[in-house]
Amino acid sequence: MQTRDGSSLCTVFRDAPVFRLLVFLLIVLPCVETTLLLMLADATSWQVALAFVVVTGIAGAWLLKHQGLRTWSRIRQDLSAGQVPTDSLWDAGMLIAAGVLLLTPGVLTDLVGISLLFPPLRRLYRYWLVRGLRSRAGVPRAGSFTEGKSEVIDSYIVKRHEDQPL
Repeated sequence: MQTRDGSSLCTVFRDAPVFRLLVFLLIVLPCVETTLLLMLADATSWQVALAFVVVTGIAGAWLLKHQGLRTWSRIRQDLSAGQVPTDSLWDAGMLIAAGVLLLTPGVLTDLVGISLLFPPLRRLYRYWLVRGLRSRAGVPRAGSFTEGKSEVIDSYIVKRHEDQPL
């Protein structure tokens, strides 16, 4: 099947970042998780592998509850002080991601999910995410404009009186 511009639909989907993400989440990640669980069970026993998944899930849920309440409190404090709670909102998003990862059975997702529950690691992840988003969005940093490459457009406002037509 062809698109209007003549390219194949397979080409369009293969080149789409969302398609790559779905392939990773639905094919690659489950294969890696299964392999890691089997390696853990082979190195220890199937009971240890099962206990690891269950204990990390329970511990993660407990940590998620306490970190989530603390983050919610910080959001409320920032809002009552008249500030935008940007860092707290980033933390809340990462805690939601941690909850999803901890609900997904597996070794790798549990480790990443638990790492998102610790505030120092969340700060590091937030720094990486913000830096990556700024570079993709093309947001300039302070002092990044070069001499002679900027243009200033001068303007003024004319006040219109009610009796004048547009």
